[in-house]
Amino acid sequence: MFTFQELLDKSNDHIGRLQFTRQPEGLYDPIAYVLSLGGKRIRPVLMLMAYNLYKEDVDSILGPAIGIEVYHNYTLLHDDLMDRADRRRGQLTVHRKWNDNVAILSGDAMLVLAYQYMAQAPAACLKEVLDLFSTTALEICEGQQWDMEFEQRMDVSESEYMEMIRLKTSVLLASSLKIGAILGGASAEDARHLYDFGIHAGLAFQLKDDFLDVYGDPAIFGKNIGGDILCNKKTYMLIQALAHPDPRLHAELMEWIERADAARTCPAEKIAAVTRLYDQMGIGALCEQKMQMYNEQAARDLEQLSVPADRKVELQQLLARMAHREM
Repeated sequence: MFTFQELLDKSNDHIGRLQFTRQPEGLYDPIAYVLSLGGKRIRPVLMLMAYNLYKEDVDSILGPAIGIEVYHNYTLLHDDLMDRADRRRGQLTVHRKWNDNVAILSGDAMLVLAYQYMAQAPAACLKEVLDLFSTTALEICEGQQWDMEFEQRMDVSESEYMEMIRLKTSVLLASSLKIGAILGGASAEDARHLYDFGIHAGLAFQLKDDFLDVYGDPAIFGKNIGGDILCNKKTYMLIQALAHPDPRLHAELMEWIERADAARTCPAEKIAAVTRLYDQMGIGALCEQKMQMYNEQAARDLEQLSVPADRKVELQQLLARMAHREM
């Protein structure tokens, strides 16, 4: 069995050696740039880890594993464009370094490249892999659309939000694991358990992001906290706060949300005020309880795998690290 770090090193090394030799350079340079920015690389590693539960020759599926990472970075490139974000991983986003048209076209090319890498899967399971990958890609588009629509709504329910983050975040983690299982020759039941593990771990992961944006340590989190509060982003935290029954606290929260003159609102003041309201409402504790529930479900998914207990250790340890991360 390979460790998480060994599989991460393999993924990073393979990505670092990718060469885009086609022309024009103006299309491919932004792709190389995006992939050079790094990141957690969790998705290709999950695919390799799932495969490694059943087989040892993980190098044989580096093509599909890199395909999932190229696809993930394609979604980030387009997300940055839609959000008008200036920076990604501390560097200029593609539309800022080049322009909007380059970001659109290079992103489109990344999607095609992702399919080319994914198509390196063995012929015997190629259709199943591509069908799952295509369904996942469509679901992520659905999740992104819901996320954009939620920006204009004040009545987003908890169930709607959880479905949105399932589509936008969890399904790619889940499909990474299931594709690895399919390529490794796992039973349909094991592949389903690994998919469920990815869904539940992904939901907990996104809820942790919501929590850290309010309660994280900026020195560890890697960015300023309170960004979601400043833009009134419909996170689990805000949705729970908006549903709080205390009319006085609700009115004060709405006052901060509805402040029209953002230029005259001190960001630190708004972050502190909304955080104080969250504390009074017990929102942080609610979020932590929800995270724990999904992490426990993910742990049960792993328990049901029909592989020896010692082969599950790396995934169990990864789940624990994700649950207790501070960044």
